[in-house]
Amino acid sequence: MKSKLKGLLLIGLMGWVAAASAQKKTGFQTLDFLYSISGSKTIAGIHNREPNATPARWTNKVDSVTGKFPGLWSGDFLFQQDNINNRQLMVDEALRQWKKGAVINIMWHACDPAMLEPCGWNKEGVLSKMTDAKWTELTTDGTPLNKEWKKRVDEVAVYLKFLKDNGVEVLWRPMHEMNQKVFWWGGRPGPDGTAKLYRMLHDYMVKEKGLTNLIWVWDIQDFNSLADDAKAYNPGDKYWDVAALDVYDDKTGYSAEKYNIMLSVCNGKPIAIGECQKFPSVDQLKAQPKWTFFMCWSELEFSKNTVEQIQAIHTASNVLTLDEMPGWKK
Repeated sequence: MKSKLKGLLLIGLMGWVAAASAQKKTGFQTLDFLYSISGSKTIAGIHNREPNATPARWTNKVDSVTGKFPGLWSGDFLFQQDNINNRQLMVDEALRQWKKGAVINIMWHACDPAMLEPCGWNKEGVLSKMTDAKWTELTTDGTPLNKEWKKRVDEVAVYLKFLKDNGVEVLWRPMHEMNQKVFWWGGRPGPDGTAKLYRMLHDYMVKEKGLTNLIWVWDIQDFNSLADDAKAYNPGDKYWDVAALDVYDDKTGYSAEKYNIMLSVCNGKPIAIGECQKFPSVDQLKAQPKWTFFMCWSELEFSKNTVEQIQAIHTASNVLTLDEMPGWKK
C-alpha cells in the first residue's frame, strides 16, 4: 500500500511539474505558447530568403500547395545592398504576419565587420575568415572593430525597435549555426569564441538598445560533433530562451541521438528545428514531441520533399498551421 501510495504521489508530482511548465509565464506570449505545446504539438514554419522585396514568397507557396499557411514566418536582414535597402519591407511583413497570429522568426546573415558592407556570399563577405587577432579586437569593448560591429548592429536594431513599438515579439536567431565554420562568426568553441560574441551581442541589444521584445534562439547544426558542440558553443542559460538544431545531415536525419542531445542541454527550455531541408515525418514528430517548431528552408522545402510529404506534414494532427494558432493579444 505504501509503495502504491508513493507511486501515486510521484505520478501526481510529475503531473504538477508538467502543468507548471505548460503554464509558465515568461513575459512573452510566444514563448509561453512554446512551453504550452512542448511535448504535444509542433508549429510548421518556413523561411523567406532573399529578396526582401518579396518577404512572403515562400510562405505563400506553402499555402498554394497545401491550402494552409505555416504557423511560423521567418525573414532575414541579409547582406546585399538591395536587401539592406528593403529591410523595412521585411519587417512590415513581420508585422502583418504577427497580426495574423504567426510566430515571427528573424535571422541575420551579417557581413564580416572587418570587411565592407554590403557584401556577398563569398570569402570577402558572409563566408569570410577572421584572424585570431581580429577576433580578439572584435570581442574587446571599445576597439575600432568592436565599434564598427556595434554600428552595424545599431542599423538592424532600428527595425527591431519598430517591431517592439508595434507590439511584435521576435524569435531572434543571430549568429545561427554557431558550430558552422564557413561563417565568419562560427567555428570558435569555448568561452572566448563564438559564444562570447553572442553574449556580447545579447547584452548590447537588450541592455543598451532596450530590445526587450526579443526571444533569443541559440542555434547549432547537426554535425557528427554535436554532443561536444552542444556544450562548447553554449553561451549560458541566461543568454537564450530556445535551443534550436539545424538538421541538414539527411543520412542521420532526425535521430534519437540528436534529439536527446538537445534535450540534455536545454535545461527544460523549448527546443526546435531551426532549419531543415527534409521534413521530419509525422511519426518522427510523435516520437520526438518536444520539438516546438520546425522551419524548412525556403526553396529546399519544395525540392527536397514531395508534394505529398508537404501536404501530409501540414495537415497532421500534431502539427500546427496558421489557422490553428491562438492569436496574439495587443
